[in-house]
Amino acid sequence: MFPIRDHNPSGRVPFVTYLLIAANVLIFIGYYPLFSQEMELNRFFYDYALIPARVSQGDGLSGFVSSMFLHGGIAHLAGNMLFLYIFGDNIEDKMGHLGFALFYLACGLAAGGAQYLTEPFTPVPMVGASGAIAGVMGAYLLLFPRAQVDILIILIIIFRVITIPAWIMLALWFGMQLIGGIGTATDAGGVAYWAHAGGFIAGVVLALPVWRALGGPDFWDRTDGQPPHPEATYRVGRTNVPKIRRKR
Repeated sequence: MFPIRDHNPSGRVPFVTYLLIAANVLIFIGYYPLFSQEMELNRFFYDYALIPARVSQGDGLSGFVSSMFLHGGIAHLAGNMLFLYIFGDNIEDKMGHLGFALFYLACGLAAGGAQYLTEPFTPVPMVGASGAIAGVMGAYLLLFPRAQVDILIILIIIFRVITIPAWIMLALWFGMQLIGGIGTATDAGGVAYWAHAGGFIAGVVLALPVWRALGGPDFWDRTDGQPPHPEATYRVGRTNVPKIRRKR
């Protein structure tokens, strides 16, 4: 189940969101050749990833920031950037460019802190922007719970796009992180579930001042939890490719 877009257009160009996507992609391209050199890649992640065991020894604190811009593969990068692209523009629209940049970094730090607290002695490197992006998703849940999101559902050979309220998709995602965090250690599963959950909660908390400035419960009453502007509509246009009739 993958979100592919929302129906919530932004009122301003999301420069910071685009800059974050560009930074993540360019940094990944910069060290991508190391994926064919296992020892060099491990050394790179040792220097720049977040390794809780190093932090517990009083070392590697910079990893809380640098790890937010590293990814473990193309699919990891693509998935994170898709989520940031879908949800980031609307949060940047409400927080402003500088406010959103600080918010994003704060959520990433909170995500790293949550993962560290749950596994302070693991030597497994933690990389990825998903903790910070989880914070963006938490803020989105608070500000636009009933915004419409298009979801691609894949069931073996069946591909279908459905539209659901954001709160359903985001609540399901958050619930999956809690279940994964309770049932799986990073060492075994390879996913920093508690970083995702911690970032999400931080996003909700840090977005509260914006929500209150918009009116708090009154904002929800005025908008019914939906974007306070006309939603985007998507139509599949007719193709110019000529049809070829079957011959009998």
